[in-house]
Amino acid sequence: MSRSDDPGHYFQTTDSLATSERKAAKANNNYGDPRRLSSKILAVLNHQSWPGEVIVAEAAGVVRRVNLSTSTARPIARPRSSPLTSLAIAPRAGVPTLYAACWDKLIYGTPLPTSNSTLQSLPAYQPHELRGHSDFVKCLLPAQIAGSPVLLSGGADGVICVWDLASVAGSSGKPLHKLSNSAGGKAAVQCLVLDPLGVPPDLDEPSGSGVVVFSSSSDREIRRWFISRERAYELAESIETPILAHETSVYKLCFDSEGDLWTASADGTAKHLVRERGWEVDTVLKHPDFVRDVVVDDARGMVVTACRDEEVRVWDAGSGDLVCVYGGHYEEVTGLALVEGWGVVSVSIDGTVRRWSLERKGMREYAEAVEREKAGMVEEGKAEGREGVLTAEEEAELAELMDDDD
Repeated sequence: MSRSDDPGHYFQTTDSLATSERKAAKANNNYGDPRRLSSKILAVLNHQSWPGEVIVAEAAGVVRRVNLSTSTARPIARPRSSPLTSLAIAPRAGVPTLYAACWDKLIYGTPLPTSNSTLQSLPAYQPHELRGHSDFVKCLLPAQIAGSPVLLSGGADGVICVWDLASVAGSSGKPLHKLSNSAGGKAAVQCLVLDPLGVPPDLDEPSGSGVVVFSSSSDREIRRWFISRERAYELAESIETPILAHETSVYKLCFDSEGDLWTASADGTAKHLVRERGWEVDTVLKHPDFVRDVVVDDARGMVVTACRDEEVRVWDAGSGDLVCVYGGHYEEVTGLALVEGWGVVSVSIDGTVRRWSLERKGMREYAEAVEREKAGMVEEGKAEGREGVLTAEEEAELAELMDDDD
């Protein structure tokens, strides 16, 4: 154990003190042009109607819109003081509504502010709550079923709820459906995504009647569901059920333009699963720690991952080669969002929002800046190390004087 007169050091190991000191030193860096908020950031959402901005969910129970051009981070919802884990935007009775999933087992919906309004200036601030989970709500997914809006939620209770948003009454009552895996497990639902290819033709369902949703969970299983207004069930005939591509929790799922699946897992990997080969893994992106998120930039052929080791990594989607490692966060990176014209935006429990270029030129400039900083630190260390140290000439002179004393 480390011993110190500083009360803040009591009961801390040497390793934990070193980690704290490293993070404190790193906290002042300006890589990624950080926007610093007051609490941990657990989720980020790109809202197409607000170009150059992102919406973030904080552990303090606040939702903010962050302008990437300025330092403004305005609150637009404050549903509770409990941590908010996920965000979604969907129309409720025709009104664009912001939904926030919370640790307190509820989902909070508020009318979405206009482009220039804030929480305080909303005259019709009428929040509503969705109650259907018995544990933390971990993920949200908006969808359209037969032209009607719905919201899907996944919880730590292992349940997927489907909420009707077509009417005010429908979106405040009981869910349309409550789903759990056919094996009866209670593993937390970590992520929900829509299948971009829609309902497969071999499924005996009316055209346009429903959607296919993929879910991932804390027991490493990836499952597929058919959901319509009338019924919802797990698909088990056409693919292996469940898909088992990882050793443990699968935190995120993301489809690319080909309809193939990218995954992020606590086993330290992100993987590419090929649909035409029965979801066979053909690319493995290895990390030193949990992979929290993955997004795909199809236009540039890049895959971006967020890791618990504080880094954001950019990979070549075709070869799986590592292209760039962005280091700026000093705590776990919790989410990513692609923003047109800005590259990728990352958020972290260090309370910062940072943006990173996905252009080769931008990545080179970042690498050069890091090298310049390292070189400066080395020179500074050398300068500090000279104090009190004799040169070779001075040492020779001292030795001669000592010989004379003899």
